[in-house]
Formats: sequence, C-alpha cells, structure tokens
Amino acid sequence: MASANPRVRRLALGLLAGGLTLFLMAVVPKILALSRIFGAHAGVAMTQQQVLDAYKAAKSMPDRRPRPVPRIIHQVFHNWHDPGNETLPSDWEQTRQSCISRHPTWEYKVLWTERASRQFIKKEYPWFLKTYDGFQYPVQRVDTLRYFLMRHFGGVYIDLDNGCRTSLEPLLYYPSWVTDGGHGALSNNIIASEPEHPYWIIMTESIVPWAGNFILPYVTISYATGQWYVTKTWEQYHASKPRSAPPLLRVMMDLRPTGAKWVFFTAGRGGTWENWDNRLFGWIGAHLFRATLLGLVAMGAVVGAAFATGRAVVTRRRRMRKGYRVLD
Repeated sequence: MASANPRVRRLALGLLAGGLTLFLMAVVPKILALSRIFGAHAGVAMTQQQVLDAYKAAKSMPDRRPRPVPRIIHQVFHNWHDPGNETLPSDWEQTRQSCISRHPTWEYKVLWTERASRQFIKKEYPWFLKTYDGFQYPVQRVDTLRYFLMRHFGGVYIDLDNGCRTSLEPLLYYPSWVTDGGHGALSNNIIASEPEHPYWIIMTESIVPWAGNFILPYVTISYATGQWYVTKTWEQYHASKPRSAPPLLRVMMDLRPTGAKWVFFTAGRGGTWENWDNRLFGWIGAHLFRATLLGLVAMGAVVGAAFATGRAVVTRRRRMRKGYRVLD
C-alpha cells in the first residue's frame, strides 16, 4: 500500500497543477488585454492648442487641406430618470447653447431623444435593434447610438455636460478622432468622424459579439460599450489597419492641473450613469500601481491557498493509508 503513496501524491499535485494552469490560461489573457487599455495608446496625440496652431498655419498655405468631417453636431438626451420628459436640465441647456451659438451655419441634428434614437436604429441598422433594446443599462444605448451616428452621418458628437469655448472648425480636418484624458482609457465624451470611417465600422459591427454582462455594473458599461470598449477597439484598429492608412488623432482633454489648456471645450456636471461600483473603479484608476499590486497579492494568496489545500489532502491520504485516523 505504501508504494501507492507516491502515485497518489503525483496525481493530486498533477490535478492541482493542471487546474491552476487552466485557471491562469483563462484569466491571464483577459488581464493582459484589460491592462493594455490603460497603457500607452496608439494614434497621434495633440493638445487642443496644437490643433488650433496647425489650423492657423494651414490657412496661410496655398493648398487647402481637405476637410473630411462634415459640419454637423450631435447630442443625445435619454431621460431614464423621468421617461418621456424631454426637457433638458438648465445647466445642460446652457452648455448645449454654447455650441449652437458658436456654429450658426452648422447643421444641428435633432436632439437625439429615446424615441428619435430608437427610430434611427430601427430604420438604418435594424440588425442591431434587438441588441440595442436588450442592453441591461440605459446608458449603453446612449454609448452605442453615438457610434452609429458617427458611422452614418459623421460630424461631431458632444456630451451634454461638455460645452464649446470657440468654433470647432479646426477639428474637422482629421478624418476620425476621440478624446484622451491623459491617463487610463480613452474617452467617448466628444468624438468626430467622416461618414463610414473604418474605425466606426469596426466599432459598430463588433458590439453584438462582444457586448455581454461582465457582472459588475461599471465593468459591464465600460467594457461592453463604453470607454474601455472604445479603447480596446482603437488599439485593435491600429494594430490591423494597412500601413498606408495614417494613425488617428487623440485630442487631449486632461483635467489634471498639469494638463494642457483646453481651447475648444468646457466641462460641466456629468456622472448621470453612476452605479455603486463607480467609486471603487475610480479609486483603481487613480491608484493603478497600488491596485495592480493588491491584485497580484490577492492572486498569490489564492494560489497559495490552493497549493496548501492540495498538500493537506495528500498528507491526509498518506496518513490514512498508514493506518492513522486524522482527528478533525
């Protein structure tokens, strides 16, 4: 019987090692994919002042630059706190008017209310309607709508809590761009594009197979359709685009004191989609190194506990085979 002990031990350790390997194979790629969202980003970063300077310099040149982005402004208002009430809060009406008044000759699309948004999706992208209606969180419909607006119409999308300091004309000379807060994921609060740009085609056509329930509300919203999804797809686009295609623009919107001055935009009250876990992930974003360290410690504790449990099982079996009874 004693000769069986090494075999039992090897079997138990083999099962433990195999289970741990499968666990790491499943978890590590997702962790690495998620970590890339918060690292250095592809594309070309420009401050708002640099965009303005480039515009002024180009105006003095004999050859005019092409202007791929149409003069259209999109804004979305889905009042899920008071369904059917389409009256904007006064502060959002002020920020909205700051953009309308500075672009009197631009086309201002209807304020995309819940009804108008669904009608647009139903008419132009009926294959997406089931997914659109089935989102767990209402803000996911606002997120995805803006991507389809960029693909279909092009123009500039602006969150209602962002206003305009001056004309956005200098930003129309870049085929497609997103905003970058300077740390963490990219943002979808202000975006722009020419119609049918490949980036927004990838964005819209990847939602159905990708979007799912990631358990936590913040993760589900951010990773399925929100900022994390924008960033993941941004990196995917740049990794797969032809070499002849130029990298896309990241317009810097860093709110930190050390960030570059905002030339085009203002920031007001947001946070309308916050859930119970927003503070947790806000802390993680502000303390990324510490959060990563704590995560590694926690993972080490789980692995250590699993190893200790495996050893205890092997020891128990060995003693029982020798004729001892382990007292509980």
